[in-house]
Amino acid sequence: MSVVGGSLGGMDALADTLQQVERLLGDAATGVFDGAGLRAADDPELLGLLAQVAAVSRLVDAVLVGVVGEVVVRADAAPHAERITTVHGCRSVKELVQRVTRQSSRTVAEVLRGAGAVAQPVAPTTGEVLPAAYPAMREALASGAVGVDGLAAVVAALDGAGCAAQARRAAEAELAAAARGAGCDGAPPPGADELRVQAQVWAMFLDQDGAEPRETRALRKRGLTLGVCRDGLVPIRGQLLPEVAGQLETLFHAILNPKGDGPETPTGPHFTVVDTAVDTVVDDAGVPGVPAGWDDREAPFEDQADPRTRVQRQHDAFATILTVAARSAEAPTIGGAAPTLVVSVTEQDLRTGTGHAHLDGCDEPVPLTVARHVACTGTIQRVTSDQTGRIRAIHTIDRVFGPHQRKAITLRDGGCIIPGCHVPAAWCEIHHVHEHAHGGPTHTDNGASCEYALS
Repeated sequence: MSVVGGSLGGMDALADTLQQVERLLGDAATGVFDGAGLRAADDPELLGLLAQVAAVSRLVDAVLVGVVGEVVVRADAAPHAERITTVHGCRSVKELVQRVTRQSSRTVAEVLRGAGAVAQPVAPTTGEVLPAAYPAMREALASGAVGVDGLAAVVAALDGAGCAAQARRAAEAELAAAARGAGCDGAPPPGADELRVQAQVWAMFLDQDGAEPRETRALRKRGLTLGVCRDGLVPIRGQLLPEVAGQLETLFHAILNPKGDGPETPTGPHFTVVDTAVDTVVDDAGVPGVPAGWDDREAPFEDQADPRTRVQRQHDAFATILTVAARSAEAPTIGGAAPTLVVSVTEQDLRTGTGHAHLDGCDEPVPLTVARHVACTGTIQRVTSDQTGRIRAIHTIDRVFGPHQRKAITLRDGGCIIPGCHVPAAWCEIHHVHEHAHGGPTHTDNGASCEYALS
């Protein structure tokens, strides 16, 4: 009875402690969201407060993992009808923990993985308390050196390594020491992501089968799929092999980095925002420019950094990669010709600027701007058909400036012709001064370097 009473007393003390902590943290949360105290703090004080909050959070993780571990033990030990999960109407411990903690499925999965790794099981025959599978990480968790995310990262990596238990314990001890800051030489201890990388390195070192099984699994799981167009966007999903992702990342860097031969700008390439329409004119020598006296007007331009987000810029870089690949002589042909994107639009819609265009292979209509953009960067083949669908005529129009014409025009213009625009020539498009649709020729006298369309 004394053991039972002592156990109950310990639980009462733990519950009282957690209630006090909850009240104190409630007061702290109220003070934080009042905002006055935070605004008065200087940077070192604010960062110190952040570190204290993180330390408390890791200790809360330790308590959570310990409690969840006991829930797991009771769910496994009791008969099905008497299990804690069955009594509370849950199909699994994970569902029960999700309901009680109101945390996400991913977070609860990490808690359960950590609880299984640091729990000390009891031998069913002798009642002896056995050591945890990860004793060093158990101590690191209890001391607040690592949180549940770092613990789960280490356990997931080492569990997947096909090595002996003794070798795994040695690696775990090194990782637990790293989590406490050993060998950091004054630097902050590693975070959860850094622990994950270190654990993966240990796992590869200890894996007796080598990297081949991992590579075989990766080859089997690789893939890339395009979803159905919805609201003008096509979702893309998949998993890339490391070398494919590395090549794609390298191409992103090559396209997104500022050009070395461009003007020196501390914030990178600039784009121009126009608040007034500007008509391009051609002087007596045939050189395109802006109307005389335009520079004397009151600041119609405002330079600003590229407004696109990182993911938007990567999307545009990916589009550039696909365009270059389609134009490459090494690209496979389809139907005896280079891969060609077919855009269809009725003559009336194109003339009036209303309606929609259609892409081959896409069920959802696209804006007319898509047709204009494709026409601006590719060769137009105009197919005329009557209302019954009979093809009446086919005309191929050389609308795009050739490589030699482009070099000559960029050499002449030196960059975007719009005053105040700092986009280098290599980033510009070559536009027709007099629109090609209105009879303007594809000639150097009728071409100009500009980031945006001139009309």
